[in-house]
Amino acid sequence: MKRNSRLEKEQAWIGDAVLGLFSRTWILKNKNELDAEMFSRMTSNHFLNSMGQPTRVEAEIGKVYNQKGLEKSFEYIEFKILPLFLKQEKKINRIKKGKKDAKV
Repeated sequence: MKRNSRLEKEQAWIGDAVLGLFSRTWILKNKNELDAEMFSRMTSNHFLNSMGQPTRVEAEIGKVYNQKGLEKSFEYIEFKILPLFLKQEKKINRIKKGKKDAKV
Protein backbone atom coordinates (compact mmCIF):
# COMPACT_ATOMS: atom_id res chain seq x y z
CA MET A 1 0.00 0.00 0.00
CA LYS A 2 2.78 2.39 0.91
CA ARG A 3 4.53 1.62 -2.40
CA ASN A 4 1.40 2.47 -4.41
CA SER A 5 1.06 5.77 -2.56
CA ARG A 6 4.67 6.63 -3.32
CA LEU A 7 4.28 5.60 -6.96
CA GLU A 8 1.13 7.70 -7.29
CA LYS A 9 2.92 10.72 -5.79
CA GLU A 10 5.87 10.24 -8.15
CA GLN A 11 3.57 9.94 -11.16
CA ALA A 12 1.62 13.01 -10.00
CA TRP A 13 4.83 14.99 -9.70
CA ILE A 14 5.72 14.14 -13.31
CA GLY A 15 2.10 14.62 -14.41
CA ASP A 16 2.03 18.10 -12.88
CA ALA A 17 5.09 19.06 -14.95
CA VAL A 18 3.62 17.58 -18.14
CA LEU A 19 0.32 19.40 -17.55
CA GLY A 20 2.24 22.64 -17.01
CA LEU A 21 4.19 22.21 -20.24
CA PHE A 22 1.03 21.29 -22.17
CA SER A 23 -0.82 24.30 -20.74
CA ARG A 24 1.89 26.81 -21.60
CA THR A 25 2.28 25.37 -25.09
CA TRP A 26 -1.47 25.35 -25.70
CA ILE A 27 -1.93 28.91 -24.43
CA LEU A 28 0.87 30.26 -26.61
CA LYS A 29 -0.43 28.39 -29.66
CA ASN A 30 -4.09 29.33 -29.19
CA LYS A 31 -3.92 32.79 -27.62
CA ASN A 32 -0.60 33.89 -29.07
CA GLU A 33 0.28 35.53 -25.77
CA LEU A 34 1.50 34.79 -22.28
CA ASP A 35 -1.55 34.37 -20.05
CA ALA A 36 -0.49 33.49 -16.53
CA GLU A 37 -4.05 33.70 -15.22
CA MET A 38 -5.30 31.12 -17.73
CA PHE A 39 -2.28 28.93 -16.95
CA SER A 40 -3.14 29.09 -13.26
CA ARG A 41 -6.75 28.16 -13.92
CA MET A 42 -5.78 25.27 -16.22
CA THR A 43 -3.32 23.74 -13.76
CA SER A 44 -5.01 24.56 -10.45
CA ASN A 45 -6.15 21.94 -7.99
CA HIS A 46 -9.50 23.72 -8.00
CA PHE A 47 -9.94 22.90 -11.70
CA LEU A 48 -8.43 19.40 -11.45
CA ASN A 49 -10.81 18.67 -8.58
CA SER A 50 -13.69 18.87 -11.06
CA MET A 51 -12.33 15.63 -12.59
CA GLY A 52 -11.49 13.86 -9.36
CA GLN A 53 -8.82 14.01 -6.71
CA PRO A 54 -6.12 16.32 -8.17
CA THR A 55 -3.20 14.07 -7.26
CA ARG A 56 -4.88 11.16 -9.03
CA VAL A 57 -5.59 13.26 -12.13
CA GLU A 58 -1.95 14.35 -12.29
CA ALA A 59 -0.79 10.79 -11.55
CA GLU A 60 -2.75 9.53 -14.53
CA ILE A 61 -1.02 12.09 -16.76
CA GLY A 62 2.32 11.00 -15.30
CA LYS A 63 1.48 7.35 -15.90
CA VAL A 64 0.67 8.02 -19.56
CA TYR A 65 3.91 9.99 -19.89
CA ASN A 66 5.98 7.22 -18.30
CA GLN A 67 4.42 4.49 -20.43
CA LYS A 68 3.89 6.24 -23.77
CA GLY A 69 5.88 9.49 -23.82
CA LEU A 70 5.22 13.18 -24.12
CA GLU A 71 3.18 13.15 -27.33
CA LYS A 72 0.68 10.61 -25.97
CA SER A 73 0.44 12.40 -22.63
CA PHE A 74 -0.34 15.64 -24.50
CA GLU A 75 -3.02 13.78 -26.48
CA TYR A 76 -4.43 12.44 -23.20
CA ILE A 77 -4.68 15.97 -21.80
CA GLU A 78 -6.13 17.32 -25.05
CA PHE A 79 -8.95 14.76 -25.16
CA LYS A 80 -9.61 14.09 -21.45
CA ILE A 81 -8.89 17.37 -19.68
CA LEU A 82 -8.93 20.25 -22.16
CA PRO A 83 -12.63 19.90 -23.14
CA LEU A 84 -13.75 20.40 -19.53
CA PHE A 85 -11.35 23.31 -19.12
CA LEU A 86 -12.72 25.00 -22.25
CA LYS A 87 -16.27 24.46 -21.05
CA GLN A 88 -15.42 26.11 -17.72
CA GLU A 89 -13.65 28.97 -19.53
CA LYS A 90 -16.80 29.67 -21.56
CA LYS A 91 -18.80 29.80 -18.35
CA ILE A 92 -16.28 32.16 -16.75
CA ASN A 93 -16.35 34.42 -19.81
CA ARG A 94 -20.18 34.51 -19.80
CA ILE A 95 -20.15 35.49 -16.13
CA LYS A 96 -17.53 38.20 -16.76
CA LYS A 97 -19.51 39.51 -19.73
CA GLY A 98 -22.69 39.58 -17.65
CA LYS A 99 -20.99 41.58 -14.91
CA LYS A 100 -19.49 43.95 -17.48
CA ASP A 101 -22.89 44.46 -19.16
CA ALA A 102 -24.53 45.07 -15.78
CA LYS A 103 -22.11 47.94 -15.09
CA VAL A 104 -22.96 49.72 -18.35
